[in-house]
Amino acid sequence: MDKITIEDLEIFANHGVLGEEKVLGQKFLLSLYLTLDLRKPGLSKTLSDTVNYAELSDRVEEEFQRENFDLIETAAEKVAEFILLNYDLIQSVKVILKKPWAPVKKHLKYVSVEIERSWHTVYIGLGSNIADKSQNLKDALKIIDDNYLCKITKTSNFYTTRPVGYLNQDNFLNCAAEVKTLMTPNELMDFFLETEKSLKRERKIHWGPRTIDIDILLYDDLVTYDPHCTIPHPRMAERLFVITPLCDINPYLVHPISNKRLINIKNVLSKTQSL
Repeated sequence: MDKITIEDLEIFANHGVLGEEKVLGQKFLLSLYLTLDLRKPGLSKTLSDTVNYAELSDRVEEEFQRENFDLIETAAEKVAEFILLNYDLIQSVKVILKKPWAPVKKHLKYVSVEIERSWHTVYIGLGSNIADKSQNLKDALKIIDDNYLCKITKTSNFYTTRPVGYLNQDNFLNCAAEVKTLMTPNELMDFFLETEKSLKRERKIHWGPRTIDIDILLYDDLVTYDPHCTIPHPRMAERLFVITPLCDINPYLVHPISNKRLINIKNVLSKTQSL
């Protein structure tokens, strides 16, 4: 993938744990490696098709000096976040932040931290079968989209589906959404659990009635076995009510374990299941 590099941008700022660092300030060296498609501007010769690195350098310097942090880890994190949130063309960024005057009482060239951050594509499933089901789904989607670290880019149709597992309950209303996020899987799961709580979900019966249920189905091509956040969702390929709304969004997406397209999974499930 193409890159724009800004190396060792000198910025004077007041980050550091010691009081003197916050008062007197010091020099930092900031290197940015921006991943984006440069073919279009290469052919069009138009600045608006790429990232103006002079403007970006000015804005990053202003952002870097706007707030003081004890840790350079935090400062680097905020720089990466600022770039990805404000420059849509940039797909990922590597930040190397050097501190040449680090107060460590040793002879050294610098102390540095290096991080890489990027947008991730996540597919989620939502369901509700208590009170105003449609409004519950809309409220959950709005809360997610209002989080500045998330962007809902596509939403499926809403589907009325029969309950699975615990049958003595009302039908569900289900949908799926594509989300671009800067959150890690565990951060996203925690956010969804808090969202469910804010919409008054109660966990009394396994697979029982709920105002809202939010599941992470796919996260890029990631495969994990973390008990807090297993990805892909372990039962998604067995459930037509999950696969059908996903196919509204991206029918040719490939499941990272079975290596099958979602539309093919749907066609198989449709032979034995109905919504």
